[in-house]
Amino acid sequence: MTLSAGQFTALRNLSRKKAGEQVDWINIADARALTDLGFAERTGGGWTITPAGAAELASVGDKGPDQPG
Repeated sequence: MTLSAGQFTALRNLSRKKAGEQVDWINIADARALTDLGFAERTGGGWTITPAGAAELASVGDKGPDQPG
């Protein structure tokens, strides 16, 4: 699956947020798209990454699907 650059950034930020890091704002449209894909969910505490989202991020690496190694 290919994520847009914005979706990838949002997914990476959600992963970092889960790890307790400070992150930039997360674009709502990108977060909603990730939700539609099952990679994020909206909770009372904001957007969170799902296990499927974490697996997708692991499969493409931290630099993203469109950037070399």
